[in-house]
Amino acid sequence: MIRLEPVSVSEAARYMGVKGEPDEAVCRLIEKADEAAGKSIVPKFVYRVSEIEITGDDVVLKAFGFKLTGNDIKKHLSGCGKAVIFAATLSFEADKLIRTAEVTDMAEALAMDCVCSALVEQVCDKVEKEIFSEVKAAYRTWRFSPGYGDLPISLQEDFLKALNAQRRIGLTVTPENIMMPSKSVTAVIGISESPVENMPSRCEFCNMRGKCSFSAQCSAK
Repeated sequence: MIRLEPVSVSEAARYMGVKGEPDEAVCRLIEKADEAAGKSIVPKFVYRVSEIEITGDDVVLKAFGFKLTGNDIKKHLSGCGKAVIFAATLSFEADKLIRTAEVTDMAEALAMDCVCSALVEQVCDKVEKEIFSEVKAAYRTWRFSPGYGDLPISLQEDFLKALNAQRRIGLTVTPENIMMPSKSVTAVIGISESPVENMPSRCEFCNMRGKCSFSAQCSAK
C-alpha cells in the first residue's frame, strides 16, 4: 500500500507557476489542499513484467502482445532484456477534491490541482521503489510514459488493457487518450543486466524543453 507524505510546498508552488519562494498566502493554500488530500486520497497501482524484443523500429512487449513504437523508446530501452509497465492513480477522490474546490474558490481549486499533480509524481516514485523491492533488476532506466518524445499517447489504452487496470484500480482512458481518474500515470521502465549508460534526461523528450521551470528537477531524476 502506498502512503502519501506531505507534499513539497516548493514543488506544488512551481506547478502553480510561482517563481522563487512562495509567499505566505500561497503556502497556506498548498498546506490546506495537502491536508485535505492526505485525508481522503488512497493511491493505487498495478504493474507487470515482460521480456522485450527490439525489432526494426519497434519494441515488442512479448508478454502483452503489443508494440512500443518510435525511435525514442527504442533508444531508451536499448540493451534491456525486460521491461516493467505500470499504472498509478490517485483515484477519483483527487478529481472530487478539485471539483469541490472549483465550486467555492478557484484559488483553492488551483492549489488542489497542483498539489495532486505533485502527489502523483510522489506516488510514482514510491511505486518504483515498491516494484523493484519485488522485481530483480541489476540496472534499470527511468520511467518513460506514452506521450514522451515520439512514443504515441494512444498507447495508453494498450497499457491499461495489458494491466487490466479498469478492473484492478478503476483506471480507464477516453477516446481522446485522457485517463480517468485524471491524476494518473502509465509508464515503462527497462531492466538490463549491464549498466544503462548515457540515457537522455526526460527533458530531452519533452515538448516544453527549454521553457519549463522543472527542467533541472526532471533531469536529476
